[in-house]
Amino acid sequence: MERIPTIGPEELLKFPFKCGGEAPLIPFSDEILRAHADTHLLVFTPRAYLDGTPITLNSLRERFGIDPAVSEPCMYNQDWYLKEEFASETVLDGKWHLMRKNVLDAARAKRPEDIEASLSGEGFPSAASAAFAFFAWWFATGGETLWKNDFVWCSDRDHNGDRIYVGRYIDPTGINKNGFNIHRHLSLRPAHSAAPEVIG
Repeated sequence: MERIPTIGPEELLKFPFKCGGEAPLIPFSDEILRAHADTHLLVFTPRAYLDGTPITLNSLRERFGIDPAVSEPCMYNQDWYLKEEFASETVLDGKWHLMRKNVLDAARAKRPEDIEASLSGEGFPSAASAAFAFFAWWFATGGETLWKNDFVWCSDRDHNGDRIYVGRYIDPTGINKNGFNIHRHLSLRPAHSAAPEVIG
């Protein structure tokens, strides 16, 4: 069995977005790491860049940009989340994360609440941690894309309580430009209704 892919402080210092810092001890046992070596990556998510700027979704957007014609990897060009707390204020936690490299096929097209209820010893990552892992993995592997055509449910919600999901760097239909996507799953509320027209 191979060693689990690991992105720690030493690896992060080599990347163009310059971060790292001192990491705590890895909280996972060797047995757990071996059991997940083929399906997961171990990534340290530092709280700040080397210049002291906190690492948030918005700071990742500022560092990587939103135009794949200028540089890749980048964020997808959308701005709805910029003032949301999960994007502007939630800082990486300075911990190690054992993140799945591919989505669970059995969980495709299922409600996030149902998926969460079925998990044991696992949970959804924060949007910031997932985005950081995406960019770190890209540079660690020379351009390999996590969740290339898939979206990943996150633990965050927007100010309306709608669940956040991220990922799908490449649109399989080729209609949208490349970019790490950040979306919200709209919940039905009283404001959602219908205004049927009369058909003549």
